[in-house]
Amino acid sequence: MFEIVAKKQLSNQIWQLDIHAPLVAAKARPGQFVVVRAHDKGERIPLSISDFDSQAGHITLVVQAIGHSTTDLVSLEVGEKAADLLGPLGTPAEIDNFGTVVCVAGGVATAIIYPEARAFQQAGNKVITLLGARSADLFFYEDELRQCSDEVRYATEDGSRGKQGFVTELLQELIDAGEQIDRVVAIGPVPMMRAVCELTRPYQIKTVVSLNPIMVDGTGMCGACRVEVGGETRFCCTDGPEFDGHLVDFAALQNRSRQYQNLEEKIPHHHSNGGCAGQCQQ
Repeated sequence: MFEIVAKKQLSNQIWQLDIHAPLVAAKARPGQFVVVRAHDKGERIPLSISDFDSQAGHITLVVQAIGHSTTDLVSLEVGEKAADLLGPLGTPAEIDNFGTVVCVAGGVATAIIYPEARAFQQAGNKVITLLGARSADLFFYEDELRQCSDEVRYATEDGSRGKQGFVTELLQELIDAGEQIDRVVAIGPVPMMRAVCELTRPYQIKTVVSLNPIMVDGTGMCGACRVEVGGETRFCCTDGPEFDGHLVDFAALQNRSRQYQNLEEKIPHHHSNGGCAGQCQQ
């Protein structure tokens, strides 16, 4: 059992949970994830590791409560325990001294980009972080990202913070200003990552994305998280979750992401009547 040792609300639907998981914390690296289940009748959900402290034996997860399972997880209070936590899973992010790295994050993905930005800075890179959200109240981890970035820029759809628009416009501004960019890491909604890749492709800027397809077991056994990269089928949970964004078939990824949309809308009904008996994962 994995005890919640700290809990903090970051914005309206986004919560930070610190969980006691010493074996996971000892091996976790930026870019990896865990599969967690709030209770014994709950659904297994993959969540990226936002931070880890091997000395304290804690990992940090940032959870957006947008469905039944994530709401169950954030309803756990300090002292309560999650039923299962498997990890760390996935291939760690490639961290090296590339030169100038631009970290692009949209929405809750800010929590995923943070450990990578910190690792890139520790590796000697110049780090520029671009954050996007619908409105200013949805930003979080601002102090943490300022500490590990040479510069942080903001974009909001409603113009309440930074540039009114999208993070791709911030990235275009950097390119137009002649900034030497050696690598871009983009994490967020699929349309955002796709737009970033289309922007950097003609400039031949290496662009890495962290994919978030439908995932069940997280160990490569079920094949649910298969994605097309460079014309080959890859499994996000074991081969990824990070891939060369210029090789990803984003159209296929978006189609698969919508495949179970109708079933997802029925999940709360199944759970509220005593559990879905695994039907929601099929």
